[in-house]
Amino acid sequence: MTESLHVAIIGAGMMGAVHTRAARLAGATVCGIAASSEASAVEASARHAIPRAYRSAVEAIEDRAVDVVHICTPNASHFQLALAALEAGKHVVCEKPLATTERDASALVVAARKSGRVATIPFVYRYHPMVREARALVQDGTVGALQLIHGSYLQDWLLGASDTNWRVDSAQGGASRAFADIGSHWCDLIEWVSGERFASVAAILQTTVARRPTHTARTFSSGSESTDSKSAATEAVVTEDVAGALLRTANGVLATLTISQVSAGRKNRLWFEIDGARASVTFDQEEPERLWVGARDESRLLVRDPSRGSAEQRRLATLPAGHSQGYAQCFEAFVADTYATIRGETCIGLPTFEDGWRSARIVEAVLASSREGHWQAIH
Repeated sequence: MTESLHVAIIGAGMMGAVHTRAARLAGATVCGIAASSEASAVEASARHAIPRAYRSAVEAIEDRAVDVVHICTPNASHFQLALAALEAGKHVVCEKPLATTERDASALVVAARKSGRVATIPFVYRYHPMVREARALVQDGTVGALQLIHGSYLQDWLLGASDTNWRVDSAQGGASRAFADIGSHWCDLIEWVSGERFASVAAILQTTVARRPTHTARTFSSGSESTDSKSAATEAVVTEDVAGALLRTANGVLATLTISQVSAGRKNRLWFEIDGARASVTFDQEEPERLWVGARDESRLLVRDPSRGSAEQRRLATLPAGHSQGYAQCFEAFVADTYATIRGETCIGLPTFEDGWRSARIVEAVLASSREGHWQAIH
């Protein structure tokens, strides 16, 4: 397939805009957009210069001109929309989580296999060039036998009692919020970089803000911009703000993880360290151009450079050294690899619905461990 792919976007929020930009940069034609209402779709189509505003998600999926459907809607709708798109013969890019239950995620994997279509999920932190470099150092033996893995993913956008979003509502976001939303990214990244698979987990989930406004607000917005916190109606929160997890891999390597959406000053600080018998590697998503490599006698700070390092680091280093790359370039590379796979190419590290199902199994084990108070197997 050499001609431009034709794409429909379902969802007009922050992620809909990210998907639209990435699709265009990957050479696709964005045919239309669907939203929570026809009016919202019309507004979004004008804002993003998209020619068609679909009256509904169903209309987008049924559009015969469309090759790829991007699903960027609240979590609870992912399963039905992705299933419908696959059954309509479309390739699918579905935001994470793939589904709000492991059972539904499994069903989507089966549907994707049956359809023969490409079905991917944006675990895009895999696409940081220095993450690829970290993986290469593990694979080539530089790090040595793994001893310990530790890290965190910290945000502050739900710090205040007036901060809220549809993700807070378990009916829309699922039983887990913070862990499913951002802990899933960390777990996916660690399994992919280290080559280890988590086999069991002991976790604690905790809600630190007991009540939040009943209205919704934009992702990463301040609650104060859309409501008077003194007069807004509130409701009890049942999803977690913070989580702590101790994980053990199939090879017996221990990992510790802290997750928070209420850590003041931390915006999107995904951080990990992998400690091996010969060296350690440390990556911080808020400083993605660098990778720290520690050894007993010396430590090095590697900087992204398209002229050196591993082949995958060089492939994804699309800007000259010194011109910073970040999240946007990760997302663009993920979408480009998705489309390349649709055209029959093979791309290293492309996250698929299989990875989304894997994430759902980890999240359900975390929920069960926190609820029951003991270790849970991850299948």
